[in-house]
Amino acid sequence: MSNLPTTFDKPVHIAVIGGTGLAQLEGYEPIAELNPITPWGPPASPIRILSHNGANIAFLARHGLYHQYAPHEVPNRANIAALRHIGVRCVIAFSAVGSLQEEIKPMDFVVPDQVIDRTKGIRPFTFFEGGVVGHVGFADPFDAGLAAVVKRCAQSMEGDGVVLHDKGTVVVMEGPQFSTRAESHMYRSWGGSVINMSTLPEAKLAREAELSYQVIAMATDYDCWHSFEDVNVELVLKYMKANVNNAKRLVGSVLDQLSQREHSDLITAKHWEGYAQGGLKFMTKPEGRDHEAMKKIEYLFPGVWQS
Repeated sequence: MSNLPTTFDKPVHIAVIGGTGLAQLEGYEPIAELNPITPWGPPASPIRILSHNGANIAFLARHGLYHQYAPHEVPNRANIAALRHIGVRCVIAFSAVGSLQEEIKPMDFVVPDQVIDRTKGIRPFTFFEGGVVGHVGFADPFDAGLAAVVKRCAQSMEGDGVVLHDKGTVVVMEGPQFSTRAESHMYRSWGGSVINMSTLPEAKLAREAELSYQVIAMATDYDCWHSFEDVNVELVLKYMKANVNNAKRLVGSVLDQLSQREHSDLITAKHWEGYAQGGLKFMTKPEGRDHEAMKKIEYLFPGVWQS
């Protein structure tokens, strides 16, 4: 049990959502541990506030402290709402992925720019429901400015063990089972670059919450389309363990860059401010709004109904 303070009153705009193989960040001093309870329940893990070179970073373990949440069980709405509520506006999400293309080898990194949704609708995927309707654009599901920072950091490390693919399409499947061979070949024919089980609805909810969001994907296998070796948990963990230092170095480099003053507008997501809130007030007329649904949205956007 942590003895860290459970409150924190200083700015924290940047968060890392850790996935398989990245359950903590080393080299950062833990200074607080927050346990917010959102209208959508508690997040998957306590949010640890870390300090590094004068910057405050929030870290959340997507699958829980002990990896106890399967991909379809991750409380994505609570995770994103809790981060937004404590002041986070910029999210770097880490994910282990399977490669769908020969040139993306195990232990390579990918900065995707597109996504295909193959989840089955059993995961809650929006904040805007139950008497409050809202729509946000999702044509480009990741933040271009944030992606540019990640790419620059990765490219500077390319001579030191990091191999980067600076664009690609991530296919998000339901899981928790891996793909059939027929599905894997189908995703390749669609132009999929990598496959995982976690980027959606996380990225959709981040957009609704007006957050800058970018996933850093690390290939751990060739899914099952390749004759090399069929994917299994042992294979994923083997490559994740072999490359975890590069993963932590890359994420650390990105955080160092984002902490620079020149990125202040990016980490506060000024370009997304009002993106979702504006439409909320025009879709569902006041007479049709549900009071409880409005209270939930107020948790995300304090004062939204008064402006």
